[in-house]
Amino acid sequence: MAGNPKITFVGAGSTVFMKNIIGDVLQRPALTGAKIALMDLNPQRLEESAVVARKLASTIGASAVVETFTDQRQALDGADFVVVAFQIGGYEPCTVTDFEVPKKYGLRQTIADTLGVGGIMRGLRTVPHLWKICEDMLAVCPEAVMLQYVNPMAINTWAIAEKYPTIKQVGLCHSVQGTAMELAKDLDIPYNEIRYRSAGINHMAFYLKFEHRQADGSYRDLYPDLVRAYREGRAPKPGWNPRCPNKVRYEMLTRLGYFVTESSEHFAEYTPYFIKEGREDLIENFGIPLDEYPKRCIEQIARWKNQADEYRSADKIEVVQSKEYASSIINSIWTGEPSVIYGNVRNNGCITSLPYNCAAEVPCLVDASGIQPTFVGDLPPQLTALIRTNINVQELTVQALMTENREHIYHAAMMDPHTAAELDLDQIWSLVDELLATHGTWLPEWARSDRKVQAA
Repeated sequence: MAGNPKITFVGAGSTVFMKNIIGDVLQRPALTGAKIALMDLNPQRLEESAVVARKLASTIGASAVVETFTDQRQALDGADFVVVAFQIGGYEPCTVTDFEVPKKYGLRQTIADTLGVGGIMRGLRTVPHLWKICEDMLAVCPEAVMLQYVNPMAINTWAIAEKYPTIKQVGLCHSVQGTAMELAKDLDIPYNEIRYRSAGINHMAFYLKFEHRQADGSYRDLYPDLVRAYREGRAPKPGWNPRCPNKVRYEMLTRLGYFVTESSEHFAEYTPYFIKEGREDLIENFGIPLDEYPKRCIEQIARWKNQADEYRSADKIEVVQSKEYASSIINSIWTGEPSVIYGNVRNNGCITSLPYNCAAEVPCLVDASGIQPTFVGDLPPQLTALIRTNINVQELTVQALMTENREHIYHAAMMDPHTAAELDLDQIWSLVDELLATHGTWLPEWARSDRKVQAA
């Protein structure tokens, strides 16, 4: 395309993430003159992000123009690409609520942003605002592509596709490429010699192939090496951080035959096997980092106080290439130069063993025609079965949002593998009641109603 693209960043107060995305974009020759519109409701964080973005452009020598907005529709007006990264309710009060209320019922979590009762509540808080962004996009930039980095990714992607099917969107995560890099390191093999193919849903996709290129150009299956390294105690590698372990994923590899793309701290709470009341041996043996996400939030808040001052006082800002897909997508659509990414899109039959309308994570070709998901076919039956347990929760949460039927919130919690393994029906019902009451106005009005849902 001629000229320079307009890239709007909604949730630009996420300064470190914004820095990674904008830094990647401005290192692309065709995008150095981009118009960057930063939007956030927090004036201080917005101003800090603008300082960082302008210093990035100066460091790179880019001619990009950076503007700031607190009005969402104004920021979106005329955009070609919309990057979305925000957290409704923040660490306090909403994340704290999602962890502390379930604990009262004996339900412990690690991350609680994707599935489980924490993921359900985050979806209820988040989707309505994503829908508002879609409404504004249809009004002022209907052809723009939304690059959505918000959790719960699958619920969000599914809900957008259901209500606003004409919005061009893709949900993006770094777990596929990030885990591939991690496994290459575990095996002491250069990442650029690895070939893989992954498919599933966000945070529960699996490497269907994970191979090493040989000197003669052939490829060797690396799964036997990964299993052997785990059984011999060489993987996760010596010195692995018990707060961010890989042991759950390696154990599941030996049971399923495939390695999941998202971290062990996530996977431990997507399944009913690892976090159990009275089984501290499981927590210790598998290094389950309970309450991991709140710990990260506290550390990040403390770290940002120093980081913000450093960015403000620095003449130049270090520019590195992140592993995020955003700049690759923008560059491919804008220039026509093809690339391949892993994106979360409406399934539409790409994975034939999963529901047609679910949000699937599959390889996608990107060029001037946009984001084009590729056909995968059936997954191995054991993977399909496990993934469906997560899709059940996602589907019922989306149904609650689409129909404003409060009962489906309870149904979603009932279907969650970890919640159902720990709590009985009365406990689940009471827990959801308390979460809805505690979150209050952070939820849509229909969900925070005082009306109590009773079992039939």
